[in-house]
Amino acid sequence: MSVVDIENVTFGYGERPVVEGVSLSVEDGEFFGLVGPNGSGKSTLLSLVLGLHRPDSGAVRLFGEPAHEFGDGERIGYVAQNAARSPDGMPVTVREVVTMGRYPHAGFGRLGGDDRSAVDRAMETVGVDGLADRKVSDLSGGQRQRAYIARALAGDADLLVLDEPAVGVDAESRAAFYDLLADLNDDGMTIVLVEHDIGVVTTRATSIACINCSLQYHGDPDGFVESDALSQAYGANQRVLHHTHD
Repeated sequence: MSVVDIENVTFGYGERPVVEGVSLSVEDGEFFGLVGPNGSGKSTLLSLVLGLHRPDSGAVRLFGEPAHEFGDGERIGYVAQNAARSPDGMPVTVREVVTMGRYPHAGFGRLGGDDRSAVDRAMETVGVDGLADRKVSDLSGGQRQRAYIARALAGDADLLVLDEPAVGVDAESRAAFYDLLADLNDDGMTIVLVEHDIGVVTTRATSIACINCSLQYHGDPDGFVESDALSQAYGANQRVLHHTHD
């Protein structure tokens, strides 16, 4: 069973569709990258996947269920586009943020020893265990990203969804962040990444979809680089800049 199934989906905020006739799937264990120019419908498609909108036509399924009816929210970890920015009015520590990932498992009960152990493991996995008592507002953008990913790991998420998470983060922190995503994917985490940096996606992702309202390409990174999908979606004279990682 696919983690995400998008079948002939069309959606618009008015008469004009923002996403039109898109079909694709994300398999278990994939590192899936979604690219497209500004206004192409990337974030809208992501909202449909998360069940925040219901398609005008077609179907979106998460783990085999309609996305807008999906009830196991703890299975999805979400890192928003502004995750790296300093949160205003949030005097919470890293440990408190990561602990939020355990609340769905505790229900109306108190968090127990297993929950605290899960929080500790998640912070250690992403390298923020030494920052556990620091306020999130005092962290760098890259550190905040890791704290939010740790929250997803603490909640035992099966799918990690990220919407341009590295905006405003310096190059060194970006590289370390994407190294972390690659390690998580190697450990079996399914990742859906919306990213404006095409070079990052072609280097890191195992599969790529390119949209500009409609689907321009869906397949492996090498096929994307060799195809004409980039010029079709972005216009002429576009090229991919590959990033190297030591």
